[in-house]
Amino acid sequence: MSNVFPRHCAANLPTAVKGEGCYIIDSEGKRYLDACGGAAVSCLGHSNEAVLTAMQTQMNAIAFAHTGFFTSQPAEDLAAALIEKAPEGLERVYLVSGGSEATEAALKLARQYHVERGEPSRKHIIARLQSYHGNTLGALSAGGNMWRREPFEPLLIEMSHIEPCYAYRHQREEESIEAYALRAAQSLEDEILRLGAENVAAFIAEPVVGATMGAVPAEAGYYKRIREICNKYGVLLILDEVMCGMGRTGHLFACEADGISPDILCIAKGLGAGYQPIGAMLASGKIYETIKNGSGFFQHGHTYIGHPTAAAAALAVLQQISTPERLQHISIMGEKLRSALDKRFGQHPFVGDIRGRGLFIGLELVEDRSCKKPFNPALKLNALVKKQAMAAGLMCYPMGGTLDGKHGDHVLLAPPFIIEEEQVTEIVDKLDMALIAALQQAGINTDV
Repeated sequence: MSNVFPRHCAANLPTAVKGEGCYIIDSEGKRYLDACGGAAVSCLGHSNEAVLTAMQTQMNAIAFAHTGFFTSQPAEDLAAALIEKAPEGLERVYLVSGGSEATEAALKLARQYHVERGEPSRKHIIARLQSYHGNTLGALSAGGNMWRREPFEPLLIEMSHIEPCYAYRHQREEESIEAYALRAAQSLEDEILRLGAENVAAFIAEPVVGATMGAVPAEAGYYKRIREICNKYGVLLILDEVMCGMGRTGHLFACEADGISPDILCIAKGLGAGYQPIGAMLASGKIYETIKNGSGFFQHGHTYIGHPTAAAAALAVLQQISTPERLQHISIMGEKLRSALDKRFGQHPFVGDIRGRGLFIGLELVEDRSCKKPFNPALKLNALVKKQAMAAGLMCYPMGGTLDGKHGDHVLLAPPFIIEEEQVTEIVDKLDMALIAALQQAGINTDV
């Protein structure tokens, strides 16, 4: 009889007792290949000695000091290391405890920035459908995951949501990919003009959409046009790299691939690699100076921001994931995983699309490839894939509602950066087994 309030009340979960590299071992001795990093978190695997040593050293010195009274050397060092490698213009780091906190801080900072510079009418946030920015009320308001939003709609802040850049579903038959990217970006300008540019504070988006759509990257040219539109109307650009950042896509910051710099950037998950709860909001020097020369303080804060032990762990993580050798390994293994998935599932009758960057790859499942028809949501195919994958000793991240919050299924893969070729083979083999078993359990004829 457990007293834990679990995510799913009917779930009967195995008990994790040990981690070894890319694997988690349960109390029965069964090994699971963590091909999703939990939720794209465990980027260095589960037994990294350098991180554990850094944590122990810091705890022996001082585990916690409230930032209302002290700064700490780990927080200072982590901030300096992040800014040294951050996109141009980002100069300050606000350390938090996770992705939802980073998003909340970003939204509030955007609003306070405009108020302090004398434009209090700028209150609207524009986001995208089929996005995910966290589960707190502000972050959930920004997110475009309709299934997650629905029970809490009366509590949410009113925000605008435009179409995502999702070529597999939204590119027209006669349209070039370049033309589609510009058309998708144009929806931002249209929404700014509808709301009145003087009323819009910020636009928030994921460079590569994670859990809600399954590793969907923006097409080339999309974010450069988005950056131009934001500049034109004085709208802040907030990039949410909580899931896709910190090396996951082959760049330390995902937006490097798009050739742009945001005004505010959110990171978490891979920053702590699961060893400590941590996230960060990076802000431009322009924004920081506005606050500094105005009220002089950011009207925000949580108890554990800038936690010394978490910062020490994150610095040890950052020092490993940011090396050229590690980033090259991510790119190489990402190509190998993508190639193996293409070979096994590229012509699979129930796999419509394989997409992503680096070690961040999604497979969209469809009932009919020719017309991209999704499966009936009542089948809950994504849940069956997860169940069968766990039975096979594979952790992956299937989700439903890929198209609109109700229809569509995908599988997200985000394995640790330490994987080698044998784990690539294991991922593909076990995913194949799990997909077949799930389809059969759903009553789908797999002999087509």
